[in-house]
Amino acid sequence: SMQRRLNRVLNSSHDRKLLALMDVEGFDPKDVTVTVKDGKVKVLAEHEEEHTTTKGKTYNYKNITKEVSLPPGVSEDEVTYSL
Repeated sequence: SMQRRLNRVLNSSHDRKLLALMDVEGFDPKDVTVTVKDGKVKVLAEHEEEHTTTKGKTYNYKNITKEVSLPPGVSEDEVTYSL
């Protein structure tokens, strides 16, 4: 499962500065926003699709939000992320 895979990555990580992992499978990188403010890292992934059918328009919308507090002593300027 995805959770087991994420746990393996966390447990095998030699970089003990890893704060969090988030599964954003199915989202384009442009759909993912990361902000660092007020001692928190907020990740927002959202995607909307519009389809026109013979019966009209249909919309698909999905989003995921995760917020993680920075550990004490970690500056907001030190935060990096990768997709």
